[in-house]
Amino acid sequence: MAGSDAGHAFPALGLASKLVAAGDEVIVYTGGRWVSEESRSGASVRELPGLAALPGEDDDDAGAKLSARAARMALALAPELAESGVDLVVSDVITRAGGWAAELLGVPWIELSPHPLYEQSCGLPPIGAGMAAGTTVTTRLRDTVLRSMSARAVASGERATAVARRGIMLPPAPRPAARFVATLPGLEVHRPDWPERTHLIGPLLHEPTDAVFDRPPGDGRLVVIAPSTARSGEADLGAAALEGLSDLSVERPLRVVYSALTPPPADVRAPSSLVAGTARQDEVLADAAVAVCGAGHGMLAKALLAGVPVVTVPGGGDQWELANRVSRAGAGVIVRPATPAAIAAAVKQVLDDPSYTDNARRIGAGVAATVDPVPIVRRILTKAPLTCV
Repeated sequence: MAGSDAGHAFPALGLASKLVAAGDEVIVYTGGRWVSEESRSGASVRELPGLAALPGEDDDDAGAKLSARAARMALALAPELAESGVDLVVSDVITRAGGWAAELLGVPWIELSPHPLYEQSCGLPPIGAGMAAGTTVTTRLRDTVLRSMSARAVASGERATAVARRGIMLPPAPRPAARFVATLPGLEVHRPDWPERTHLIGPLLHEPTDAVFDRPPGDGRLVVIAPSTARSGEADLGAAALEGLSDLSVERPLRVVYSALTPPPADVRAPSSLVAGTARQDEVLADAAVAVCGAGHGMLAKALLAGVPVVTVPGGGDQWELANRVSRAGAGVIVRPATPAAIAAAVKQVLDDPSYTDNARRIGAGVAATVDPVPIVRRILTKAPLTCV
C-alpha cells in the first residue's frame, strides 16, 4: 500500500518487484496514475480505494490523513483484501490504511519507510530540523528543549490515532510485525533507541520507463538535473539550474541531462549541450559527475548508489533534513534559495573537489551492510522468530 506520490509509490513497486522475483503473488495498491506500472513491476497494480478526499475532507490536513481518513480507508479496503486472500500487508508509513485493514482481518503487516527512520529519538534533535545530534552540554540541552517542544505535537498525533482506531474497533496503537527502513546506512543517523523489529533494507528503486537518455554531444563532464517530484519541492529548481549551468558552461565544457516527468520550463536559458526528457535515471547517473536535485530520498539514493555527489536545493517535507545529512557526510552542497548563480557556484565547487565524489562512493558502498527484506517476509509468514537488525 502506498499513496500516489512517486517518492512513496516507487519504493512500494520496487519492493513488489523483489517479492515477485522471489516467487510471491503481489498486489500493489497505489494512486491510479501508476496502474500502468503493472507490466514493469510484475505485480498486479490497483488503485487504492478511498485515496481521493471526500467532500468536506481537507486534502492538506496531514493529521486527518493519518487518523480519520486512514480509518475510513481501512474499512473500505479490508473486504477487498479478504476477497483476495491476502496473507501479509506491507503498508507505507503514511498510508496507514493498509496496516489497519490488515489488523481488521487478523493478518500480519509490515510498515515501510521509503526513506530514513523519522520516528523521534531520545538522542536526536527533532527530525526535520536538519541538525546534528548535540555533542556538548549546550547542544544537548538544545536537543532536550526542542524535543520537549515537539513532543506536544507527537502526543496530539498519537491521541488522534487512538481515537480513529477505536472508532473501527482496533486497539489504540498500531501493531506492525516489523518495520522496513529503505535507505542507505550513510543516510541514517545513530540513535540509542533503534526500535525493535526494525530492519534497514536499503533503497527500493523503481524506474517508470525503460527508455534511456541519449548522451548530450561533446566531451564535457555530465551534470544531471532532476527536479523534485514532491508537491513540497522547490518549484524554481529546474529553471534556476538550467540558467546557472548555461552560465557555467561558458567557463568550462559541460553536458547536461534534464531528467523529469514533465518538460523543462520554457523560455529559460539552457546549456547548448542539453538533453531533456523522461528516461532511466539510474542508467544516466552511471556517467554523471554531479546531480542537481531537490533532496528527495529517491533521487539521493540513486545518485549515491552510483557514487555521484549532489547539489541539493531542498524544498519542504523531509528534504531539508536529508540535504543536511548529505552535506554533513561531505557528499553534497546545499543551495538555498535556488538562484542560478548559487547553483552554478555549488556545481563548480563539487566538480573541483574530488572529496565529494569519494564520500558519495563511500555512502553508496554502504548498501552492502543492509539486509534482504524477502527472508524477513518469509519468517513473518511462517511465524519464525525474528532477529532485530
